[in-house]
Amino acid sequence: MDTQAYAALAQRLTEGAARALTGKEEETRLLLCALANVLTNPAVVLLNFIFPAAWLLLLLECAAVGVEGLVYLRCARRIRRPFLFALCANACSFGLGLVMGGIL
Repeated sequence: MDTQAYAALAQRLTEGAARALTGKEEETRLLLCALANVLTNPAVVLLNFIFPAAWLLLLLECAAVGVEGLVYLRCARRIRRPFLFALCANACSFGLGLVMGGIL
């Protein structure tokens, strides 16, 4: 597997762990979280690969948090702070990606 595949796998595991730690283990909500991530992650990774710039990566990550937060807001009414939830899950995933990439 290449670095991108490892990063994608690590992201899925990290965000799943973050969601489990928040007590959001209900099957429907986990499926929703996975689908929201599947919508945003490939676009962020692809655009970062094509246009590798730190400012663009930050912008893309913020957009992903916004999209995921909107999905949670509209579809998962039990998540009290959907944007904070999306931010925390993505921050954990991004941090692990930095560690795996040898940057941290």
